[in-house]
Amino acid sequence: MAGGEGIKAGLEYLEYSNATRWIILIAVMLGQLMVVVDSSIVNVAMPTMMGNLGVTLTEISWVSTGYIIANVIMLPLTGWFSIRFGRRKYLATSMVIFTVASFCCGTARSLEMLVIFRVMQGVGGAAMVATAQATIMEIFPPYQLGMVQAIFGIGIMVGPSIGPTLGGWITDTYSWPWIFFINLPLGILATILTLLFMHDSKIDHGPHKDGVDFVGIGLLAIGLGCMQTMLEEGNTDNWFDSHFICWMAALAVAGIVSFIIWELHTENPAVNLRVLRHKEFAAGTLFVTVVGVGLFGGLFILPMFLQNLRGLTAQQCGIAMLPGAIATAIMMPIVGKLTSYIAPRTLVFIGSLGVLLSNVLLYHLSMDTGAAQIFWPLVLRGVSMGCLFIPLMLATLMKLRGKEIGQGTGLFSLSQQLGGSVGIALLSTFVTRQALAHRAALVAHVTVFNPLAQYRLLEMQAFFMQKGSSAPVAYLRGLHLLDLTINGQAAVLSFGDAFMLIALLFLAALPVLFLFKGGKMSTRGKPSTVHMD
Repeated sequence: MAGGEGIKAGLEYLEYSNATRWIILIAVMLGQLMVVVDSSIVNVAMPTMMGNLGVTLTEISWVSTGYIIANVIMLPLTGWFSIRFGRRKYLATSMVIFTVASFCCGTARSLEMLVIFRVMQGVGGAAMVATAQATIMEIFPPYQLGMVQAIFGIGIMVGPSIGPTLGGWITDTYSWPWIFFINLPLGILATILTLLFMHDSKIDHGPHKDGVDFVGIGLLAIGLGCMQTMLEEGNTDNWFDSHFICWMAALAVAGIVSFIIWELHTENPAVNLRVLRHKEFAAGTLFVTVVGVGLFGGLFILPMFLQNLRGLTAQQCGIAMLPGAIATAIMMPIVGKLTSYIAPRTLVFIGSLGVLLSNVLLYHLSMDTGAAQIFWPLVLRGVSMGCLFIPLMLATLMKLRGKEIGQGTGLFSLSQQLGGSVGIALLSTFVTRQALAHRAALVAHVTVFNPLAQYRLLEMQAFFMQKGSSAPVAYLRGLHLLDLTINGQAAVLSFGDAFMLIALLFLAALPVLFLFKGGKMSTRGKPSTVHMD
């Protein structure tokens, strides 16, 4: 990058008044909140959708899968679209697409139309996280970035936690189309504010006569699309026992490898992979993948435990997980201030240790574990996530300048999204396999030679005989109840193992932090003048 462009990119915040910056922040936060909450809110309403649309669980899952696939494909392309069409136009267009698609989702009366409109939502939603994040990095002065990114990041971290609670309440109180209709006023307001107050970056976006990298975009769509499909459907289809999953895996590998080779050798790539030459950025994208596994994987398996084993409803489960979300929301502005005084690497290390410890505490789950028992582990995890996410994002992106900011934020967001997808697929399979392993180990001890097992079986038989069953029937019912008890205990142990796996992943990722510089960020100096719009 030429020195002049780097200087011009670094001083773009001088073109905005302070009030205008905060109005733009509100606009992009509204869009980001829609996207993040919408990604989790839909899952709660799926059982109701199944009944209304008359489809199976496998079929309705494409409502979520279609959105995620489109979003994952678009994320690394957000920088290219922003450069080619202008940040303001691209972001506003994405908001319009997402809002219109939300209305169409609410009015859809067939599975096919609903999936198509969810794909449209995924296409529009990518820019409302990645491009919005890049915009904040460019329009705010360095001394405000820590606090501003903390405020913006609240939605990213808290949205997945409040989504199930909000979705359950809307579905129970009104009907499932309203989970989409609530996006309309937010989308309209965000679009208006963006068009009125934001302008395109003054960076030279490059000549528009450059050809479109159709080959790169096509390879990206094949590689990431097949990879995401494999991750979403793998556990349902028993992974590589399915010919479909084998084909998806082969196409994913071929597409991604071909995409990387092509993008590194083409003159005008759709995705600038050369930005990975910055060691801090490369380290950050790797570490945020682990964060994605821990955040989204943890948010996936804990509700499974609370609903499937403890019998909580979706709304009760959301309320039980709310303390962690509140802790994150409180902590992030505090950490935004701390980034001016403490090295980001140190904050990320502290946050990682907190996440690790919270998962170790959740390892000790039992059939008696309820909302009260998980309160402090979730608060610790919420505080820790708030402590590591903003410093990690700033340390990863602060070295980027000009066009690389938009390109980098797309790859950063993609890494977190893929981490979440891998985490959900990995942990769901891990829990299933571990439950079978624990069941086999427990059953080995339940024999006629184990006096405790026999005593327990006789107790159950006596209980059912008191309820009126004959001795043979009571014995069979006792055996069935004992089998259910073993299955439940095996499931509890498997969920505990999953939390321990997350802790070990964070422990293994800690050496990556040495790739970041240990000094604090220079974000405290204020500009002498600020030009009005």
